[in-house]
Formats: sequence, C-alpha cells, structure tokens
Amino acid sequence: MTSRKLVGAALAALASFAVLAGCASSDKPSSGHDMSTMNMPSPQQAGHNQADVTFAQGMIPHHQQALEMAKLVEGRTKNAKVIDLAGRIQQAQDPEIQQLNGLLKGWGVATSGEHSEHGSMSGMMTEDDLANLGRAKDAAFDRQWLEMMVKHHEGALTMAKTALQQGTNAEVKALAQKVVDGQQAEITEMRAILG
Repeated sequence: MTSRKLVGAALAALASFAVLAGCASSDKPSSGHDMSTMNMPSPQQAGHNQADVTFAQGMIPHHQQALEMAKLVEGRTKNAKVIDLAGRIQQAQDPEIQQLNGLLKGWGVATSGEHSEHGSMSGMMTEDDLANLGRAKDAAFDRQWLEMMVKHHEGALTMAKTALQQGTNAEVKALAQKVVDGQQAEITEMRAILG
C-alpha cells in the first residue's frame, strides 16, 4: 500500500516536471514565432525593432529642425499662408517629438544617435542653409522657406515610409502614417503657394 503511494507520488512529480520542462523548452520557439510571424509585442522586447528605433532617433532631430525653421517665420514675412503653415507645423511636430522621446525612453534607448548622422539625414538643412534663411525677408524669405520646407518634408516622408515597411511597433507605424499623410498634404500646399 505505501509503496503504491510512493510510486504514485513519484509519477505525479515526474509528470509535473515533464510538463514544466516542456513549457520551458517550448517557450523560446513560441515567443520567437510570435515576434516574427504575428508581430505580437512581447514585454521584454516592448514590441519594437531596429527600424522603429532608427525612425524615432532620426525623426526627433528632423522635427526639431522643422520647428527651428518654423520659428524663423516670425518677423520675416507678412505672408498669411506661410505664417499659418509654420504655426501648424509647430502644433503637429512638437507633440510628435514628445511621443518619440517617450517611446525611446520606454525602450531604454538613447534619444538620438551620433550627431554626424543627422547631417546626411534625408532633407536636413545645413547650418549655412538656416543662416541664409534667417537673413532673408519677405518674398525672398517665403520662397526660400517654402522650398527648404518641401525638401525637409520629403526627407521625413522617406524616413516614415521606411518605418512603415520595416518597423514592427504599432505606435511607430501609426505615427509614421500620420507623418506621411500630414506632410504630403503640406508639400502639396507649399507647392501651390510657390506657384
């Protein structure tokens, strides 16, 4: 009688060990499977990949430069369309910078890469470009500002489309789509002002 109970207990212990071992060994393939085929975010990964990080790190300084350009409008033009557009760019991009900073912080990633990369970033202006823009006034300023901002927005579109194709984070993809929609519309508007 007691030996039967011992054997039963031993078998029960072995069975539970096998179940636990089975769970532990099947954990790795299933989490890898989730990440690659279904894009399910795992808590450890926070549901992002390198393309998401690259987009967030690149778009922060890109947006910051657009804000810098938008702030140059005040006192340099009386063109209501340019003034209105600059205001809308600031309203749209400042919260996006905060959102991107929040994502990177949540992922435990630095907010930006090397500054040298930013110079070659799509659509970014040089310090000389910005200085020249700052010296322009009225119609000359309008034309220069609009042409530079179109180029700048086109760079943002390139970055956003890359994130949409290669990124895995739902919030990054939603923001990238918002960038594409908003900035494409603004490019059309700026080209119309340029005539």
